[in-house]
Amino acid sequence: MIFRSWISASSSSVNTSADHPIPPPKGVFPDDASNFSDLPSSSPSLFSQETNSLSSLQSNLSLLTLPSVPSLQNLSPGTLNLAISASVLNSLNPRNAHVTFLAMHNNLLYAASSNEINVFELTNFTLIDTFNNKDPSSGSAKSITFLDGKIFTAHQDCKIRLWKLTSIKQHKLIATLPTLEDRLRRFVFPSNYSNVRRHKKKMWIEHHDAVSGLAVNDNLMCSVSWDRCLKIWGGSNLRCKESIRAHDDAINAVVVGKDGTIFTGSADKRIRVWGKPYGEKKAKIGLIATLEKHKSAVNALALSSDESVLFSGACDRSILVWEREDSANYMVVTGALRGHTKAILCLINVSDLLFSGSADQTVRIWTRGNQGQFCCLTVLDGHRTPVRSLVATPVAVESGGADGGVKLFSGSFDGEIKVWQIMVSNTSGSPLIS
Repeated sequence: MIFRSWISASSSSVNTSADHPIPPPKGVFPDDASNFSDLPSSSPSLFSQETNSLSSLQSNLSLLTLPSVPSLQNLSPGTLNLAISASVLNSLNPRNAHVTFLAMHNNLLYAASSNEINVFELTNFTLIDTFNNKDPSSGSAKSITFLDGKIFTAHQDCKIRLWKLTSIKQHKLIATLPTLEDRLRRFVFPSNYSNVRRHKKKMWIEHHDAVSGLAVNDNLMCSVSWDRCLKIWGGSNLRCKESIRAHDDAINAVVVGKDGTIFTGSADKRIRVWGKPYGEKKAKIGLIATLEKHKSAVNALALSSDESVLFSGACDRSILVWEREDSANYMVVTGALRGHTKAILCLINVSDLLFSGSADQTVRIWTRGNQGQFCCLTVLDGHRTPVRSLVATPVAVESGGADGGVKLFSGSFDGEIKVWQIMVSNTSGSPLIS
């Protein structure tokens, strides 16, 4: 799939923020499924008021879509001569309700459910391990990523935990970030502390609210938090290298490109782009641009396969499409994908297909045609509660057997993980994904 440039809408840049944390958002909901604990409540762009009613929260979770942004979904599967089939292969139910994050690595599916992380074999969908289940004080596990054979998990208790998969397929806790060594190197120097709220100080290497997202690139890991900060960690020495006060409200999403460019999405309605000056590998990460078009909290980000396009999903029910301009070092909004009736909660891009999960309990599958126009191929509506996380992988074509396609996993607030087989082919029947 080739991504082409077309007329841009709006974008603006601002000065970089300070390197040290400021007081956190006003608060978050208690950690239970009925209160949508994965989304911070500090911004009125998320919820109109705090409530214990699931139905009331769902009705308030989405704001008006963006009438000023042109629609890009002007194509139909018939126009593109495409046919799509989607079938449910299996349904997995971790022991705890409320699936908060799904990740895939080395033929294993990692499913965060409350404080536990359940691990399933992808070949037969059997549960092989459950870890962090003995530490309920860690709160909800919110993100999982992998780097150099290590497994990193982000938690509501402000910590990042490092795990190792043993030879008997059990997960062993190796360290908690920031590490004790990193703390000891810095604790005697007052300059390493900053006020996070009245009469309370924290070291700048620590997050002081829920760690909401993780992303990796080369030998570095990025973490974002509801404390509004972006932190950069060394993958080998596990030290916190930089801390940036990145947004004015809780940060909900982070993705990193292959070139090291970092994108963060926040409840302050903004997406910010971070990176180092070209050719200066030892320079500190700084702000490249601020992308402002959403009218409510940004919940999800995804990059296209060639990383020329950024997709962002928010509580305004729209998926915005941002494209890199050849004449600039930032992206501009080119249009919106609409159809979800409630907030966009998760986005992933696999094999030139964009998958979006929403509080409207559905998953939509999008593809792009010529001249920047998009098509919604189908809507998957098997869930009974909001779809919180998605992960997918192409299925290899087997000789004399499978037709390829994409295997999609979708996790919802009721704790169910659905396993889908997605096939996209042209009208002649030839598969397009393999």
